[in-house]
Amino acid sequence: MFVGHALLAFAVAALAADWRGWDRRPALLVGAVAGAFAAIPDIDVAYALVGLLEWQALGGDLGAPAAFWGASRAVHRSVTHSLVVGAVVAPAFGLLAVRGHSARERVGHVVGLAALVALVAVALVWDGPLAAFVMVLFVASGIFVSRGVSRLSTLPPATVALAALWGLWSHPWGDLVTGSPPDWLFPFGSPGLESRVVLHPDPTLHLLGAFAIELATIAFAIAVAYRVTDRSILAAVDRRAAVGAVYGVAALAVTPPTLEVSYHFVFSILGVGLLCGVVQDSYWRPFGARDRWRPSADAVFETGLTTVAAIAVALAAYAAVYLLVVPA
Repeated sequence: MFVGHALLAFAVAALAADWRGWDRRPALLVGAVAGAFAAIPDIDVAYALVGLLEWQALGGDLGAPAAFWGASRAVHRSVTHSLVVGAVVAPAFGLLAVRGHSARERVGHVVGLAALVALVAVALVWDGPLAAFVMVLFVASGIFVSRGVSRLSTLPPATVALAALWGLWSHPWGDLVTGSPPDWLFPFGSPGLESRVVLHPDPTLHLLGAFAIELATIAFAIAVAYRVTDRSILAAVDRRAAVGAVYGVAALAVTPPTLEVSYHFVFSILGVGLLCGVVQDSYWRPFGARDRWRPSADAVFETGLTTVAAIAVALAAYAAVYLLVVPA
């Protein structure tokens, strides 16, 4: 779901800017900023590297992926996924995107930094050193994005703050079907959902449903990019996407995937999609002496859309075979 978080925030922000009459470049830019902020909460998985180090040191029975995700559960979807934290850090990130070196701008920077430091202190008091460490990674990532936007664009600080708020608030909802619910209101209690939303009692069909949601999010982002750049989406899907239908036979040949064991399914279906999307004669074009071959913008768009279409076809074929042929 890492990619889906960013692309959902990008798509909604860019589409809203387009509806308000923004030009193509700023609309795509504000979408990209929102997407960058939407990806930041998952910086908490950096702690999972500890799981890999322990796994290598102790030589446990678990494989590397299991050790990685096992360690991530100690802090993943906690302090960085809080709506309360997002409401505090978004204006702080906006203040840090203020340009200039006057006394007023410097005061804004100091206020923003003070708010972020206070959040680290709250995490330390409420949840201990691990939460504080993750919060430091979180705020440092946000500062990096804010300062980068300030230096490389002309987006107003208020727009950066709104993009940050949307990106951070949109993120937790994408986790409801793939893992434990986030700590919505940290540092306060989080009433409500205490377990993931189950799409189907069959764990394989639940995974296929979650994968379909992620795929739909990616398709939505591509459709928005086509709209904002005034490209025709109907003419862009290559017929190679239909080759994805052969992936249906995988339902007969491999162990049915679940959320707990899904690597073989995810990597193989993505491989089929990439093969269908990238292998095409129009992908490369002559560009110049130094870069003799470089993909054109239209080819990149076509490749992305064809890849997603092929994965969608493959997913539908796999689901059909699983439902109709694979015994219960």
